[in-house]
This record gives sequence, structure tokens and C-alpha cells, in this order.
Amino acid sequence: MNVRRAQPHEAEEVARLLIAFRNWYERDWPSDNAILASVERLIEQPDVEYLLGGEPAAGVCQLRYRHSVWTAAPDCWLEDLFVEQSARGQGLGAALVEAALERARERGCRRVELDTSEDNAPALALYHRFGFSERSKSAPARDLFLGVKL
Repeated sequence: MNVRRAQPHEAEEVARLLIAFRNWYERDWPSDNAILASVERLIEQPDVEYLLGGEPAAGVCQLRYRHSVWTAAPDCWLEDLFVEQSARGQGLGAALVEAALERARERGCRRVELDTSEDNAPALALYHRFGFSERSKSAPARDLFLGVKL
């Protein structure tokens, strides 16, 4: 399965897939233009990478990197992973996760984290297959992702 790191000239392709992801959630915000503007800004940042999968691209993965005091190394946040409906069930999601883990290793990361809905059984099955766990830190209890809208 062909997975590659998106280049700045592919910002529209990345945005197209992220718009499809937004639509899958049945949302209408951010606007198409706002998503494209964000991708164009982020794709140039050294701490952000987009992976595109398939030819033509039918899947996208967004990775963000930050240094962690607790691992004394970079962490990778797998922020978004989306595969178009027509390409699901063919291994593209797995290829994107595998490529994301490889990119994180190449950048010296010691941890990759993500969040997903507990109702998204296919995503959970995919992530569990690659060793992701609700207990990724050393504490015996489940890790919880928390947030607040400002």
C-alpha cells in the first residue's frame, strides 16, 4: 500500500480528505476554506506531518510532534486518520498507522498517542492491533483524554 509524506504542493489533496472527514462527522464547520488555510499553514511547520495513502490518495493521517519531559524525547500525537468509504477494508488504515509509527520512530519519539470515540469499534480494533491501549502510561488505571472548549 502506497503511503507517502505529503508535500506543501499537496495541501489541497490533504484538505480534500480532511473535509471528507469533517463531512463524515456530519459537521459543517470549519468551512472548506478554513480547512485548506489551516493545512497550508500547518504543512509548512516542522512539527506537523501529513501522510497520504493510496494512489490517488484515499486516506490521510495528521501527525504532530512535541517534546515531553516525561519521556525525555519527542511525543507524537496521531491527530487525525481518515480513509474514504470506497477504500475501507483494503488495509489502507493499517498502512497509515504503520507509516505513522515508523515516522514517529524515525523522529526519535518514545510514545504515540491519539484519541478516538469509544463508540468507534473499527478504529479501536485497528489501533489495538498496533498495540495502542487505554493504559498507555505506567498507571494501572485507564488513561482519559480530557478537553474544554474555549
